[in-house]
Amino acid sequence: MNHITSAIKEIQSDLIEFAQNLVKIKSYSGDEQNIIEFIKEKMIKLDYDEVVIDAMGNIVGRIGTGERIIMFDSHVDTVKVNDVAEWTYPPFDGVIKDGRLHGRGSVDMKSSVAASLYAGAIAKRLGFHHDKTIYVSCTVLEEDCDGENLKHVFSECSFKPDYMVICEPSSNKLVTGHKGKAQIAIKTHGISAHGSAPEKGLNAIYEMAQIIQRVEKTSDYLMNNKGQHGTLVASKISSLSESLNAVPFESEIYLDRRMVMGETKETIQKEMDAIIADKKASWEIGVLNRKTWTGMNVRYHPFHLPWKINLDHDLTKICFKAFKKAFESDPELDYWDFSTNAVTTTAMGIPTIGFGPGEYKLAHMVNENCQLSQIVDACDFYTTLMGTV
Repeated sequence: MNHITSAIKEIQSDLIEFAQNLVKIKSYSGDEQNIIEFIKEKMIKLDYDEVVIDAMGNIVGRIGTGERIIMFDSHVDTVKVNDVAEWTYPPFDGVIKDGRLHGRGSVDMKSSVAASLYAGAIAKRLGFHHDKTIYVSCTVLEEDCDGENLKHVFSECSFKPDYMVICEPSSNKLVTGHKGKAQIAIKTHGISAHGSAPEKGLNAIYEMAQIIQRVEKTSDYLMNNKGQHGTLVASKISSLSESLNAVPFESEIYLDRRMVMGETKETIQKEMDAIIADKKASWEIGVLNRKTWTGMNVRYHPFHLPWKINLDHDLTKICFKAFKKAFESDPELDYWDFSTNAVTTTAMGIPTIGFGPGEYKLAHMVNENCQLSQIVDACDFYTTLMGTV
């Protein structure tokens, strides 16, 4: 693999500079136009065969025209920074210090964008594309609507990969799956009355208070399960009333429920029914409505089952082989406890695996940062995988 090692060394400084420049471009969910256009320029410069920005605002670069298709996906949107004063280095300066790239998106997941883009370019230079098609996608709106972007890519661009690599951060461990997700809205229904005569109404907040206690007990039960377990978090609460002098007639909480293998839609149905039992309440999947930077309206249903790829699957074996070629050792394995764009590919039956630079526990955090050597090693692995598949 000396030819890959040599090629990586040649582009290493450009790769790191590109990752640094990506961090410098603020790209909150729904406002990714500048970074998408910057990536387009880079793909063209790196001699991708085709570069397409779809109607949703995702960008897809293609190399090769072979029948077998492998795809590498990274999202370019980030969560917001509301605590700038708490950062050691400004979150959009792309500071490199002590061998690490600092800033919002350095982990989640602009380092992966850089590594996969340059891997595609090296693969083309080394001729790995002659018997296959390699796609590198940089997708938008993932933080709020994971998977909706890839649904649109596959529909508009009319292709379906044989293999998918989700480049979310994993400290360059091979990730064999992730937990499922259900985002749920519970509403309690009260009766409005004047604040001076509360006995004539039914306070929706009081109804909700008892439900919240049940949510907390359910969360404790899940957390106390041995081994891999689901989680339940109440992440938002609100109420409606005619005025501040009135009994609230409605209250709502939003729940984030993560599911493990074996938990299903029926599991969630029973759990939520028990939580609202005997209360004037209802629950439903908390549908989100968002708009992309291109102006497209997206309606997102946040319910996704957990998934796991078999260690005997061809893709897993190919990844083990590529990792051993690149680093002369077997990869460590991991399992994400968060949701990714893989919710779409796994639902479509596309074999999917995860691998990316950066410690995912640093994502969304103050002082988010990624080790430079992991970016380079990720590019090495992606390139080797492109040549192995």
